[in-house]
Amino acid sequence: MLLFGVIFIALVMGAEEPKCQIQGWLLSPQFMKEGDIMIGGVFSFHLTLLNDKPTYKTVPELPKCLGLSKRYEDYQVAATMMFAIEEINNSSKILPGITLGYKIFDGCGSVRTAVRATMSLMNGLTQKNVLGKSCSTSSNVQAIIGHSGSSSSIGIASTVGPFQIPVISHFATCACLSNKRDYPTFFRTIPSDYHQSRALVQLVKYFGWNWVGAIKTDNEYGNGGMATFVEVAKKEGICIEYLETFSKNSKKEVFLKIINLLQTSTSKVVVAFVTLSDMEFLTNELLLNNVTGVQWIGSESWASTKSLATATNFRVLGGTLGFAISNAVIPGLKEFSLKIRPSDSPGWVEFWENIFGCSLTSQDKTVSACTGFETLRDVNNEFTDFTELRITNNAYKAVYAVAHSLHNLLSCNDGKGPFANNSCANKANFEPWQVLHYVKKVNFTTKTGENVYFDINGDPVARYELVNWQLMKEGNVKYITVGYYDASLTEGAQFVLNNYTIIWAGNKTKVPTSVCSESCPIGTHKAIQKGRPVCCFDCIPCADGEISNTTDSMECLSCPAEYKSNNVKDKCILKEIEFLSFAEIMGIVLVAFSFLGAGVTVAIIAVFFNHKDTPIVRANNSELSFLLLFSLTLCFLCSLTFIGEPSPWSCILRHTAFGITFVLCISCVLGKTIVVLMAFRATLPGSNIMKWFGPMQQRLSVCSFTLIQVTICTLWLSVSPPFPIRNMKYYNDRIILECDLGSVVAFYSVLGYIGCLSILCFVLAFLARKLPDNFNEAKFITFSMLIFCAVWITFIPAYISSPGKYTVAVEIFAILASSFGLLFCIFIPKCYVILFKPEHNTKKHLMGKMPSKSL
Repeated sequence: MLLFGVIFIALVMGAEEPKCQIQGWLLSPQFMKEGDIMIGGVFSFHLTLLNDKPTYKTVPELPKCLGLSKRYEDYQVAATMMFAIEEINNSSKILPGITLGYKIFDGCGSVRTAVRATMSLMNGLTQKNVLGKSCSTSSNVQAIIGHSGSSSSIGIASTVGPFQIPVISHFATCACLSNKRDYPTFFRTIPSDYHQSRALVQLVKYFGWNWVGAIKTDNEYGNGGMATFVEVAKKEGICIEYLETFSKNSKKEVFLKIINLLQTSTSKVVVAFVTLSDMEFLTNELLLNNVTGVQWIGSESWASTKSLATATNFRVLGGTLGFAISNAVIPGLKEFSLKIRPSDSPGWVEFWENIFGCSLTSQDKTVSACTGFETLRDVNNEFTDFTELRITNNAYKAVYAVAHSLHNLLSCNDGKGPFANNSCANKANFEPWQVLHYVKKVNFTTKTGENVYFDINGDPVARYELVNWQLMKEGNVKYITVGYYDASLTEGAQFVLNNYTIIWAGNKTKVPTSVCSESCPIGTHKAIQKGRPVCCFDCIPCADGEISNTTDSMECLSCPAEYKSNNVKDKCILKEIEFLSFAEIMGIVLVAFSFLGAGVTVAIIAVFFNHKDTPIVRANNSELSFLLLFSLTLCFLCSLTFIGEPSPWSCILRHTAFGITFVLCISCVLGKTIVVLMAFRATLPGSNIMKWFGPMQQRLSVCSFTLIQVTICTLWLSVSPPFPIRNMKYYNDRIILECDLGSVVAFYSVLGYIGCLSILCFVLAFLARKLPDNFNEAKFITFSMLIFCAVWITFIPAYISSPGKYTVAVEIFAILASSFGLLFCIFIPKCYVILFKPEHNTKKHLMGKMPSKSL
């Protein structure tokens, strides 16, 4: 019997569920209203905690919040949440017959307190009702709205994630919260910093700032947002001169370092990814140190906050550009908020006392008691200002997102549900994970026409307004919307500026410059300075034949072979075509001398022809004299083939004509020299040498010598004839039209053959220099061949070293000089005798007895 009783007691005790026991202190909500379905809220009405650092030696006391926020922004968000819930409860279109309730906790600006508040929302227990409650009950709320800070939101999302409770933040922007593996139940109605960072890069790039400073808050918001900004900025060619981290709790030295950087750095634009509270501390330091002239680019955390945009702060922050969430109008919110009284909820008491400076309790004797006639309609502060509802509207949308999700869940028809076997949730007892499913799918349009939905990361479409801080005539600072950024548009069309005038730092209207090096103009290219960022560079002019037709070109482009760069080095233009033409001065001079030589030669022919029967003409074979004069005429005229634009025929003609006519000329001179030498040899007793070199042999010798040159030229033209080319090697700025020799060996063979004949002629004439003075033609031939050889010996180095058309000019000069040398030295003395000393043109004079010199 005793054994049976023990077993019975054990079974009874085993059947009972364990009772919950308090482990520490339970938080009480700041605001609460019962409803059929409860929604939680966690906001920071206070800024910090008393004794926030645990000692780990004693049980922590219930944390006490300190420092009521003077901006009252989270009070306005809480009032908006209450208004939205009341509006939904009064609506017949959404959740008809269902009443929503709320529990709103104070996070006190502490992640630890925010997590504690979240735990209180999940278990639904308070100090009064904990006794007798089971520890295995489901969550007391179906969704949580908040927090405004990224750090606290991370703590909340990490806490509720395993319990599948959706969290919708209205102001947490850290890109890290888009990670669904770590935060599977997190959503937000404000764009991620992933987009804001990219929008800031586009803004900086748009105004041509590639050298900027950067300041960030030392938390998830600042670190994550700035990390993305720096990464994207680097890809866009934007350099960060410095990157400083701080928080409102940083030491004085940290702020002084930032101040010093702002005053001494070369960058005039600073991107500040900073929370509002930290920016307030930094602004105070800027005012104390009178740091002006800095163009601030702000993140949405502070760039559109009215409490910071004061006339005093405008002295250091004037002209700030920053992105902000689109403004909105919430009908009815103002009337609802201005009717709030402390009697509505104990949560409004401290708020009321702080605004009106009175006490609702009799405990504090130093403060006068409230009269009861105070009204918010007489107050002008951030709470009662409903012109800027950017963040407030996000909280409004968050509440409606939860309401629409609940409405869709409760409107599910059996057999068409989203769960197993097309089932719906149990409408009398649904779970948060089922609400989470519908939050992911929610899609609705607000009263103002804004479409609200979440992407796969729980983020909304990223749309920002670009606002500019401008000081009005009334002395107040306004945010002027000067542009937009819409991440849903195609790349390149996401960032747009409107036609409003932007006021820059220092109240200027001209866009400030912030570059490490000035932009390289066209015609130059960038050369990165050693050891410095890519934005710091020198501008190097493009070399000849290269161009750059864009600013900040990394390298110059080479022009095509037939083009050159213009003086500015930004365009390729056709190179000038250069050749020795008949129209230029040098060509005209050479043509004139050619015709002069030919004319003089013809005149001498005429003189000789008219006096062909005189002794001086008949002496020494007049036939060779006329043939020599004819060949000299051809020599003068062949120089004309070197002038003008080269063509295949002119290239062939100029070299072959030159080679053959000169050999003909030298052959005649050689023949005359031999005749002179043989003639005086024949005067010796018993000599009959003249019969071996009579007129017939003279003709054959001339023809034979000339035929050899003709053969060389024929082989030259057969194997590799000269041809016209466009020479681009001598100059970068022009093209030389010239004749390529074809076969260099053949060309120098032609010259070499002429040289051999000239040397032979010179030697023979030199041997005959001691003949009788009255008939010493060999003396003139010697001098003429000396000039001839000197000209052609100097011709070779001059020909090789002269560029372009001057090569042709040197060749023509050599032809004319040597031709004039032969003409003047051989024939001018004879013409002088014929024309001016006819008395000497007699056989008696020519054969006069003179003392003979030994040969």
